[in-house]
Amino acid sequence: MAAVMEMNPTAGKSNCSQEMQVDKKLIPRKVPSLGSTRYVIAFITHLCNFTLKAQGVIMNITMVAMVNSTDHWFQFNGSTEMLPVDSFDSQNNVSKSRPAEGSGLGGQCALWEKWGPPQERSRLCTIALSGLMLGVFIAILLGGVISQAFGWPFVFYIFGGIGCICCLLWCFLVYDDPTSHPWINITEKEYIISSLAQQVGSSKPSFPIKAMVRSLPVWSIFLCCFSNNWLINTLVAYMPTYISSVFNINIRDNGFLSALPFIVSWGIGLLGGQLADFLLTKNVRLVTVRKIATVLGNLPSAVLLVVLPYLNSTYITTMTFLTLSCGLIPLCQSGIYINALDIAPRHSSFLMGASRGFAQTAAILAPTVCGFLLSQDAEFGWRNVFLLLFAINLSGLTFYLIFGEADIQDWAKERKLTRL
Repeated sequence: MAAVMEMNPTAGKSNCSQEMQVDKKLIPRKVPSLGSTRYVIAFITHLCNFTLKAQGVIMNITMVAMVNSTDHWFQFNGSTEMLPVDSFDSQNNVSKSRPAEGSGLGGQCALWEKWGPPQERSRLCTIALSGLMLGVFIAILLGGVISQAFGWPFVFYIFGGIGCICCLLWCFLVYDDPTSHPWINITEKEYIISSLAQQVGSSKPSFPIKAMVRSLPVWSIFLCCFSNNWLINTLVAYMPTYISSVFNINIRDNGFLSALPFIVSWGIGLLGGQLADFLLTKNVRLVTVRKIATVLGNLPSAVLLVVLPYLNSTYITTMTFLTLSCGLIPLCQSGIYINALDIAPRHSSFLMGASRGFAQTAAILAPTVCGFLLSQDAEFGWRNVFLLLFAINLSGLTFYLIFGEADIQDWAKERKLTRL
């Protein structure tokens, strides 16, 4: 009896221990973010996006030197020199190299499918995507200065060198998933894997292309991304031109002031991800968070621009409107730009790449159409540009608000075969 009594408590403890271990596996433990592998990967992706966007903007800035002079020591008048208003054909040629940006951004989505816990996904993605706005800021701020001091080829040497460094960091520090990473902390690995266990299946997924084409939530992401990119590319290509044409200020001052809204945009983008995840911790529905972020990143920015030509604005008022308009755009990073991870986590890399590729057609169309409108109507050109921008932006946003979702779609769920 004594032997039995001594063994029973041990057996009970063993059973309790097993149950506690099961519970720990079912309920992921939060691990610190500072210095964690997933945030290191987000920072490296941030640098890659910085390089990706900066190189596209640099092409636009240096085109003036390349088409007007074969002299490598071509001198700019100031910090930046954007393409002239009437050269929309040249801007179209520059922009044709930019849809490849969609494939780079889409490939990153596969990372967050395996590395991004749902409760941290907004901030991880916005850390990565905010590198785009930082790239615009640095390229506009320093592109002309480097060209003036050393010649336009050095712009490509410097930013190309940064791109090579990013590639090395990516090759040595970024891995497909936590399981294959050699240096990740065990606690962090278990936290990420257990957080994603309910979303990502282990079997090889089928590719329901027909269901995707017929899916209204998918099309809502595509169209809203396109309308948002129309807004972004109009600001990037024509903000310096607008400031110069309205106020006739020195192009050197124009360059520095044109870069200012994008550093504000970079900071707001980082805060937007924190805000989105905070709302999720307060039990706000995921679809509500995505739509709030998308509205805040689209509607105020478009409204600020469309009212600008109707005001007798001072220089300070104009710069305030432009800075706010540009600064609020990255709030969409916590909305439409990561919505593919919500509705189809198993196919998110394809959907994000396809949506960004589709959206990047705005990089071709927006400068072309805007340049044409400005060249045809000197008096009301800017008013027409901003009205068209508002109409396109509002259309894409409305479609997303009606048809956008955040639940995993039926065609994206794992199919489990059963045998009778």
